[in-house]
Amino acid sequence: MSTEPAADLLYNEVEDELRLPLRRALLADRCPTGALLTRIESDEPYDTELWRALGAELGVTGLSVPEEYGGAGAGWRETAVVLEELGRAVAPVPYLGSSVLATAALMAADETRVLPEVAAGRRAAALAVPFSTGPGLPFPDAVRLSGSALSGTVTSVADATPARVLLVPAVGEAGPGLYLVDLAAAGDTVTLAPRRSLDLTRPLADITLRSAPAVPVALGDEAIRVLDVALTTGAALLASEQLGVAEWCLTTTVAYVKERHQFGRPVGSFQAVKHRLADLYGLVSQARAVARNAVAALDAGSPQVALKASLAQAFVSEAVVETAEAALQLHGGIGFTWEHPVHLYLKRAKSDALALGTADRHRSALALLVDLPPAA
Repeated sequence: MSTEPAADLLYNEVEDELRLPLRRALLADRCPTGALLTRIESDEPYDTELWRALGAELGVTGLSVPEEYGGAGAGWRETAVVLEELGRAVAPVPYLGSSVLATAALMAADETRVLPEVAAGRRAAALAVPFSTGPGLPFPDAVRLSGSALSGTVTSVADATPARVLLVPAVGEAGPGLYLVDLAAAGDTVTLAPRRSLDLTRPLADITLRSAPAVPVALGDEAIRVLDVALTTGAALLASEQLGVAEWCLTTTVAYVKERHQFGRPVGSFQAVKHRLADLYGLVSQARAVARNAVAALDAGSPQVALKASLAQAFVSEAVVETAEAALQLHGGIGFTWEHPVHLYLKRAKSDALALGTADRHRSALALLVDLPPAA
């Protein structure tokens, strides 16, 4: 395994300046937890106004896209900061699906026909694979190509409901391919059926195509490469969203145990609670380092991106679930109620732990990447 310089894991000035308006001027006003609890019980779980603001007002939906294609010409590090803040707010927007997975696939394939509109947030896009699909798996064959039309069903696709463009892996007589489906032109040849998902802030949907018109984006080995790039990019950046979830859980729990009194004392003054929070602080700090390491490798074009993405998911997925579970427990009775938002964070943590490959799946990938011998 080749060595390379240590990554700079600190946040730079640009990243800090990006974080502040996103957290204070947008998410605090437009995505408060009270409104979020109301939204998940409505018929419109996605916040289209917030998504429009992310694109039109802040211009963060295409941070990693070059300026000539309508993006900001920044990088994945800046995108990771946005994901951290969206994770802190469990914001119901299709950022991971459109601005990460689909955008990474479009850029890897040099597909620029729809990239400007996707980068501007005017048209959300979705990568039509089950949300549990991780990098390195066999190419999906649930959809078949016949002529220039696609038929088949893809289950449990994340961020598909608000999408206007689909990127669909399919297999035809000539082998694997990645195809573009414009939902406006597809009409009733494409149907989306929402699923009852654990994470109410990121609904899943089943996509059924019945001779849907499609345009090829990548074919053969190139399609396999493009899909793997998209899934690896998604796995690396998902760790930043998970980090945001964990940070909210820790910060909110610390504030709660300072004000909640039991036996005439703040709950946070009890030694067992202090030790538990100290352990969680260390765990979140480690998760931050691993997540930042993955996105730094991605931004630098490191040959070890796959390794560091799997390392991030193997560690952060379990760390964020542990932090969210502890947050719910330390909130006591109020934490178990529907009115308190901590259950939304636990559900996002659990859902993300299954997304883009489980921790066990990524540990198996790590073993192969570092040439570990198989277990006896």
